[in-house]
Amino acid sequence: MNSDTIIHEIKSQAEKLFPKMVEIRRHLHMNPELSYEEKETSRYVSSLLKENGIPHDTGIGGYGIVAKLEGTGEGPTILLRADMDALPIQEEGDKAYLSKVPGVMHACGHDAHTTSLLGSLLILNQIRKNWRGKVIGVFQPAEEQCPGGAKMMLEDGLMEKYKPSLAYGQHVHPPLESGKVAFISGEAMASADEIHLTIKGRGGHAALVKDCIDPIPIAAQIIQAAQLIVSRQSDPFLATVVSIGNISTPGGASNVIPSVVKLTGTIRTFDEEWRAEIHENLRRLCTHIAAAHGASCEVDIRKGYPSLYNNPELTVKSKKKAQILLGEENVIDMGARMTAEDFSYFAREMPACFYRLGTASPGQKKITPIHTPLFDIDENALKTGSMLMAWMVVST
Repeated sequence: MNSDTIIHEIKSQAEKLFPKMVEIRRHLHMNPELSYEEKETSRYVSSLLKENGIPHDTGIGGYGIVAKLEGTGEGPTILLRADMDALPIQEEGDKAYLSKVPGVMHACGHDAHTTSLLGSLLILNQIRKNWRGKVIGVFQPAEEQCPGGAKMMLEDGLMEKYKPSLAYGQHVHPPLESGKVAFISGEAMASADEIHLTIKGRGGHAALVKDCIDPIPIAAQIIQAAQLIVSRQSDPFLATVVSIGNISTPGGASNVIPSVVKLTGTIRTFDEEWRAEIHENLRRLCTHIAAAHGASCEVDIRKGYPSLYNNPELTVKSKKKAQILLGEENVIDMGARMTAEDFSYFAREMPACFYRLGTASPGQKKITPIHTPLFDIDENALKTGSMLMAWMVVST
């Protein structure tokens, strides 16, 4: 069967499955679960796989699932990945499929990722005679919180048991219209580490400053000085972010100097050696600034996801495949992003390609970003997501 015929079959299957995919995505959207709590989501995915005769293993790295399909003849084992967890955000809006769970919603598109992977497996199951090798569909828990479900699934023996040789993943991208995809070659997403600082001074009456060691101006100095790591200690050609996202004190009042100030933030970069240097430089900076004022600073830097590297050769091939399936006008290049993804753990084990899936409605003027209460997608993107993953397998 030639490629045109196979593409027609993939598109036909996706069109046929589309109403079911919408149903699945809306069920997931209405019933979100936070990282490490995806019990019912995992059960629902398992039931759909069972219903369609797709063998799978459950309980991999927590609530993770690995679905298994075999084509006709020898070929590579390809890993297709989707994440299942939601975010602690209260959804807003008036759509019929709003989250039923107070304070939790699929604001990052993981419901679309899971649905697209299910769709691709159902397509591949129907056209099994047209592809070779094996596919493992990885439904991963806990992408949104360190240490991350990808790492947990790998530690649970995923590589040793299933032996994948290359990996694909996708992520919704609201600025891009549905029907379009974007590729990034090489370094694609940054590493992400958490900063937790506790500055301890001596509290007291806000009018009696001589009797206090005020941790608030010390915290302000630390915040400003941390930016010198980016502007004066970093190689200008190395993308680096050091951001403080939260400042808090226990209690507090207009006439009270607190004893403690807590700061939390993030460190982002692409270079592992520089990443380690940032940690050391920040520790030294914080402890010395605090000590200079008679205070102390506890520095807790929690190492998160490594940077995500898209194999250049695989990415070039994948982009060409996408152009054949979707048309050249619907496939674009993107630059690297300072956001992070634990798909990076898979990409460190094998050649991998992580691409962006357009989710905006054609002509949509106001784009609602991910991680916001009004985030939603054009559900036609589910067809693109499922077709492209299936085509990546069939055309390998």
